[in-house]
Parts: sequence; structure tokens; C-alpha cells
Amino acid sequence: MNKKLTPRQLTLIGSMLFGLFFGAGNLIFPLILGAKAGRNLPVALLGLLITAAGIPLLGVMSIGLSRSEGLLDLSGRVSPRFRLLFTCALYLTIGPLFAIPRCAATSFTIGVAPFLDENLWLWQFGFSLCFFAAVLYFSLRPSQILDSVGKFLNPAFLLFLGIMLAAALLNPVQTIASVAPSGDYVHSAFSAGFLQGYDTLDALASLAFGILVVRAVRQLGVTEPEQVAMSTVHAGLASMSLMALLYAATALVGVQSFGLYAERLFEPGFTGGDAFAIIAHHYFGKGGGLLLAVTVTLCCMKTAVGLVTSCAETFDEMFPRKLSYSQWAVGFSGASMLISNFGLSRIIQFSAPVLYFLYPLAIVLILLGLSGRFFRHARTVYQWTMSFTFAAAVLELCRVVDLQPVTDLAARVLPLYRCGLGWILPAVLGFAVGMIRKQKAA
Repeated sequence: MNKKLTPRQLTLIGSMLFGLFFGAGNLIFPLILGAKAGRNLPVALLGLLITAAGIPLLGVMSIGLSRSEGLLDLSGRVSPRFRLLFTCALYLTIGPLFAIPRCAATSFTIGVAPFLDENLWLWQFGFSLCFFAAVLYFSLRPSQILDSVGKFLNPAFLLFLGIMLAAALLNPVQTIASVAPSGDYVHSAFSAGFLQGYDTLDALASLAFGILVVRAVRQLGVTEPEQVAMSTVHAGLASMSLMALLYAATALVGVQSFGLYAERLFEPGFTGGDAFAIIAHHYFGKGGGLLLAVTVTLCCMKTAVGLVTSCAETFDEMFPRKLSYSQWAVGFSGASMLISNFGLSRIIQFSAPVLYFLYPLAIVLILLGLSGRFFRHARTVYQWTMSFTFAAAVLELCRVVDLQPVTDLAARVLPLYRCGLGWILPAVLGFAVGMIRKQKAA
């Protein structure tokens, strides 16, 4: 029997996927982008939507259409060693090192810290303890993730966020035209927006969440590979369309509310979380703080649940005789709780070099997965393309940590290097070499 999902079932899976994706970074980074882009918002937003919505959509599609059983399967097309190293690096980045701790840190910064004057570190520790106790509760029930995120946490979050965005959009502080762009958004708005999308971590997360969608589709009775793949694509389209809409609305709120926090925008440690707190207080007073606290906590908690679940399942699969799924979930939740207490601004600062290294690799792997049927997923094409991309990713890392001699040389050799897109040409060259080698071996 070739069963297909009903529209209601597709909506539920799309809601689950959106809930897993839309977390801490999806709230705070578009807001700051809007404030810095000013009247250049349309161009900057286009760049953001490519990396924060378009490429994540392709990531989910890549898992579905390539009929991979998750990132381990897709990355294994390169080599067993790459499979292990890249998968570990990606899951630790979107897991306990950066993304999961950022969820708790963002919730505290936006929802709790504005009400406190002293002993912030003690309150943050207590908050993170409660936050991750709830995350662990849902994560220890992975079979119920479709219900817990798709039916309950996600609709509640959307309700609260919709109230906040509607109030800010209907009563703007100023117009877009009145806000001058700043920093890289003056002359390179598109590439600045494109790179800002890295901070959402969504392209990396798409490689982790794709398998959750595939499993959810199968739980609903769809087993034929073609239908599983198409259901995954449809769920991805629904969730990413909603994400793109919220990105645009949040960025618009950022620029239209610019005057509320203009003097603090470039202060050290000032984040989109602080800006959100100021906006909420402006429109709702003290009640706005409570509304924002509930909104952000629900938003971040549902994403943390998905990330802990994905990380625990993957490490349980990679190292089956080391720890059980439950033990991995407890370990990741505990490590994330401790790291979250470093604070939001430090977590963002420390994550930047890792993201600029991993993102080119993830994007190119996604594109190879999507196009693999045209070269029959030949390993030589994967290997040459990823080898060239790896070298370029190392140069991107050098640029972020400011290794001047290396970056000066790379800027003279690689087009778009200073814009953060120097990996594009090496990836294309690697793909060409791989195709030539494949043809010669045929």
C-alpha cells in the first residue's frame, strides 16, 4: 500500500520541524540585522534568508531526496574518517558546545535578567537548572517529540511571538528610510546578511533534523521511499516558509524600533536578546517582560529538546557500546547547563570561528546530496569536492581569527574571500576535478 500523508499530518510535521529549527538565534540575529542594515534591509534580508531559510530547506531535502538515514549516512559518502570527524564536530557545535547552551542563555538574558539587579550568576544557574530539567524530561521521550513540539510547545510559542511582533509592527518608532546602515551593511549588505545567517546554525541543524522528519513520516505509516522523500520535502517547505516570514517580520521590527536602543547597539556584549527586552518593555511595560519571558523560553526550550534528542540518538548510533541514549541525553543536558552560565555574549563570541569553518563544508555536502543522482553519488566526486572545500574552510577560519599573513595571501588568490565567500570557487573546482576523475574511471 502506497500511503500518503493527509494535509493535517503534513501540517503537524511541518509544525514540528519549524519548532525544532526556530530557536534562540532565529530571534536575536534577524533583529540585530534589521537595526544595522537600516534602509539596506531588503538586500541584507535576502542574504539572510538564503543561509537561514533556503539552505536549511535544502539540507532537509538533501536527507530526504538522497534517501540517507541522517548525517552519518550522507557524510559517509565522503569517507569513514570524514563521517566520524565531521558528524562529531557538527553535532557538538549544534549541541552542548554552542547551540543548546545558547538556548538557555538567551531565555535568561531576555526573559529573566531585566527583572534582576544583583546576584545574576546565581539566578542564571538556578534558571539553567530548571530549564534543562524540563528539556531532559521531553528529551527522554523521543517517540513523543512530534506531539510535545508539534502540538503543544510550538503553537504556544507562535501565539506569544505573534502578539509581540504585531504590536511592534503596527506602532513603529520610526521608518526604515530614516535609519542609516552601519558597519558591513553600508557597502556589503548582501554578504553581511548572508554571513549573519551562519549564526542561526540552521544549515548545520538541518542535517541533524532531517532524519527526525523522516522518522516522523514513517511513524505515521508512510514507508515507500519516494513518498517518504516527498513528504520530507513538503514538510520542509512549510516550515521554512513560516521561518522566512518570521525572519522578515523580526528584522523589520529591529529597524523600526532602532531608536529605542541606538545608543547601546555597539556596546560590548549587547545582543539581540537585550534589544528584544527593550522593545518588549517599550510596548508592554512590565507586563511585556513577562510576555517576552514566556515567548522566548518556549521558543528556546523546544529547540533544545530537538537538539538534545538528535545529539543523543546520533552518538548512541556512532558509539553503541559506550553509553545508552538516556545517558547521552543526561550528559549533553548537563554539559549544556554548565556552558550556558558563561552568558549569551560569550557563547556567541566563541562560536564564530567554528561556524565559519563548518558552514562551507555543510553547505557543499548538502548540495552534493541533492545533486548526487546526476553523478550516481560517486565517492570520488564527494572526496575531491570536500577536499577543496576543506582547504578553503581552513582559510575562512584564519580570516575570522585574523591571521594576517594568511588572509592577505588568500585575499589575493580567492575571489570573494574578504566577503566570507572565498570557499565557493574551490568547491566548484573540486567538483570539476571529481567529475573528470569519475569520467576517466568509467
